[in-house]
Amino acid sequence: MQSKKIVEPSSAVRVIKKYPNRRLYDTDTSSYITLTEVKQLVMESEPFVVRDAKTGEDLTRSILLQIILEEEASGSPMFTAPVLASVIRFYGHSMQGLMGGYLENNIQTLVDLQVRFAEQSKGLTPETWTQLLAIQAPAQQGKCWVRSASSVDLRNV
Repeated sequence: MQSKKIVEPSSAVRVIKKYPNRRLYDTDTSSYITLTEVKQLVMESEPFVVRDAKTGEDLTRSILLQIILEEEASGSPMFTAPVLASVIRFYGHSMQGLMGGYLENNIQTLVDLQVRFAEQSKGLTPETWTQLLAIQAPAQQGKCWVRSASSVDLRNV
């Protein structure tokens, strides 16, 4: 009788090594992976770290920024040029230390809201989703109109 080996999910952080030839090696799968596959790890909330194969230096942030750069260059960018310029201006500014925490807290709040919305909307039918999406577009247009209308100086009208 053969016994089945039970594979439990590893709580350890997955290690990816980056070699001088710019290739990424996943030590869990013992294979080379692409940046697209690293992005998939992010999408699956798989904890990982990218280390320089020679020095052991942590390159995780650099790889994540590279993924963001590729995403911004293709398809529909998330950040406008003015937003990116504003972020750049915070470097070297006295508020730089606060900016990272501010962005992190607000993104976490958005993620929490997204999770709550997903939980609450489990019972919605496709027809209900269609109705919600139909309402959303005019609401967004109205929001833009309010924003632009608020910048009009009514004293000159």
